[in-house]
Amino acid sequence: MAVVDLYYIEDDPNIAFIVKEYLEQKNFKVTLCETLAQARQVLKEHVPTVVLLDWNMPDGHGDSLCQWIRRNWKELPVIFLTVRGDCADIVSGFRNGADDYVVKPFELEVLYSRILALLRRTGNVAEQYLSCDGIGIDLSRHTVSCHSEEISLSEAEYQLLLYLMQNKGRTVTREKILEQVWDVNGSYVNNNTLTVTMKRLRDKLYRPKCLKTVRSVGYRMEDTI
Repeated sequence: MAVVDLYYIEDDPNIAFIVKEYLEQKNFKVTLCETLAQARQVLKEHVPTVVLLDWNMPDGHGDSLCQWIRRNWKELPVIFLTVRGDCADIVSGFRNGADDYVVKPFELEVLYSRILALLRRTGNVAEQYLSCDGIGIDLSRHTVSCHSEEISLSEAEYQLLLYLMQNKGRTVTREKILEQVWDVNGSYVNNNTLTVTMKRLRDKLYRPKCLKTVRSVGYRMEDTI
């Protein structure tokens, strides 16, 4: 099985360590978050394969994070892992967007099996999302969002943003951008077209700090928060 990228939002370090240690033996890459704020930050930087989420957190309730996830990544699998086992709590969890609900205490083998069962149904939906500092692309829907607001882009603007995000963390030259965004589609344009398209893209995305100009070379997108 390929490595499964999992985010676990849990403020109890003992439970978090036990789950992390067990799942990492099963070829999972586990990122722990002790607060909802920390979880939001790492989700903005990278979308995992699956999320495990506790309900009672130091800075709020897990249902608010689940709702936020659903607004931004509709198919991202979320499993509640919580002591709140009343019928009303479980129903509320599902209504707020959970795909499964596991009540503590639980058997690690059962949790593992339920994660696998969920992933068999959903696949690795993380592959359809690209993100950088709150800017997101949903590849399957061909849509772009900026801090949960859907942004309307022209095809050239979309392809420019897509290419930059596919190369996040790397500087790409203006020549390479012209080649990959325009030339491969048979539209041979000059440097001025790229400059104008970049300006329009930046304006529509509220001039994000993560989209940087590398003087005399090109551009780079990288997480800054």
